[in-house]
Amino acid sequence: MEYNRPETYLDGAVLYIDKPLTWTSFDVVNKIRKSLKQQLGIKKIKVGHAGTLDPLATGLVIVCTGKATKQIMQFQDMDKAYVAQVRLGATTPSFDQETEVDHTYPWEQITSDKIIQAMLKLSGDQEQMPPLFSAKSVDGKRAYAMARKGKQMELKSQMVHISRLELLSLELPDLILNVECSKGTYIRALARDLGLVLDSGAYLTGLRRTRIGPYHVDKAITLENFIENLKLL
Repeated sequence: MEYNRPETYLDGAVLYIDKPLTWTSFDVVNKIRKSLKQQLGIKKIKVGHAGTLDPLATGLVIVCTGKATKQIMQFQDMDKAYVAQVRLGATTPSFDQETEVDHTYPWEQITSDKIIQAMLKLSGDQEQMPPLFSAKSVDGKRAYAMARKGKQMELKSQMVHISRLELLSLELPDLILNVECSKGTYIRALARDLGLVLDSGAYLTGLRRTRIGPYHVDKAITLENFIENLKLL
């Protein structure tokens, strides 16, 4: 596909973006839409993303433009891969660093063998409860918006599949995991569940999405590179 032709984006382009830290997936979509409208001199263009990535996560976001937005559901249904940094011995309401630590727990009794056994227990088909701080819809409102206001709500658990859970690094109380999973899996919830299985607590301190289906983040471009390429049209 010729990405140096303006009509490409109107006909339909699939962009592989390496999302920066603190940006939402919607921020990425809005920036691309605004840049395309300015550079192409048009008033309207369809732009959407195929799968939300948390603000405190980095990595691959697939963005579709024009007629390619019809492919979004296809990408969303693909399995995902992540590298997750987890801290044991504490929890936060959001299961990551968006919120402050609310409880601490002993972790000194945890060994590498216990972690591996816990990972085996959390592999395969799992009934997972989504985080309250998530994009789940509750009565037409985003769960995270209600959670940030301190409102109580009830989310439904969902079946997910963890096809690979690998320990990459261990320096207690911190560890790094490689996770391959089905769509709809919350890695923050997986961190929470790991803490529970270990009779402790756990939360995410870092997350990077490395793959969506066959598409890898090492083939992605930054937003800055995308905008610079647009200026060459």
